[in-house]
Amino acid sequence: MVDASSPATAAVRQLRWSLSSMRQRVWLISAAVVVVSLIGLVSSWLDPTIRAPLRPGLDFTGGTQIQLERQCDPACADLKAIAVSNVIRELALPKEGNAPLPQLNAPRVQLLDAGQSLLLRLPTLSAAQGQAVIQAVEPVAGPFKDGGQSVDTIGPSLGRQLLQSSLVSLLVAFAGIAVYISFRYDRRYAFLALVALAHDVVIVCGIFAWLGLFFQLEVDSLFAVALLTIAGYSVNDTVVVFDRIRERTQQGSDLPLKLQVDQAVSATLTRTLYTSGTTLMPLLALVFFGGSTLYWFAIALALGVVVGSWSSIALAPSLLTLWEPQGD
Repeated sequence: MVDASSPATAAVRQLRWSLSSMRQRVWLISAAVVVVSLIGLVSSWLDPTIRAPLRPGLDFTGGTQIQLERQCDPACADLKAIAVSNVIRELALPKEGNAPLPQLNAPRVQLLDAGQSLLLRLPTLSAAQGQAVIQAVEPVAGPFKDGGQSVDTIGPSLGRQLLQSSLVSLLVAFAGIAVYISFRYDRRYAFLALVALAHDVVIVCGIFAWLGLFFQLEVDSLFAVALLTIAGYSVNDTVVVFDRIRERTQQGSDLPLKLQVDQAVSATLTRTLYTSGTTLMPLLALVFFGGSTLYWFAIALALGVVVGSWSSIALAPSLLTLWEPQGD
């Protein structure tokens, strides 16, 4: 029979949220989302048009990107991306010396800002070849605004260098986080923080892998910056919860570890929700009003904030209860 006046019973009554009683549901939800994300990453890797966990953008593959602003007065004429693609495929590019002509059989065409902008991703083109493409698509997609043209070219070697630099940055950041937490706390906390971090990164990458499969969404160097930011945010939130748990265990509480974890999560729940909410507000402003350049960067960060909050207040603390001594 449970003593109603025991410290454990009093602690249970003070809890806002009993995490230990629903930890299996937490694990099931996280496992399901991670599995779906991994399926997306593997499917992207097996896709013959991608051959990578995520569809790489111009920053990583090299090539020429042309963005054209259409004259829309009072509204833009209806335009389909396939019509622009067909024009580009049939285009005969001017030859540049002895260099082989770029193959235009697989152009990537996107309509941005409700059709007001046209984005073309093509193999590496010379200045004359880029102008030939613009002139070819103008009868279908034009007229274009004067001064509304943007042509960016990145060589294949620079693209590979950017990809390698992004991967090295991510690995160094993760290793630094692991070393810091191991030194600041202990290996158990470091392991669980890295599990939560991997959980967050895999889910965000998985969502973008599915977007790449179904909507041809490409990731660029801004996505790598978003992952680094998500890593820092996720670990910061997790450390706050772990710090509160460590404080309670160092105080020599007679309560079982499960109740100590529940108390720590309840004490930090409001702080985590307020922090996440205030972080999401400027990100949502970027999503709705920031334009096409920062749109997917803001989406990635917003997803990371939501997933990181979940792993910090639910997944990582619930996994910590697995270390509870038998008999508690």
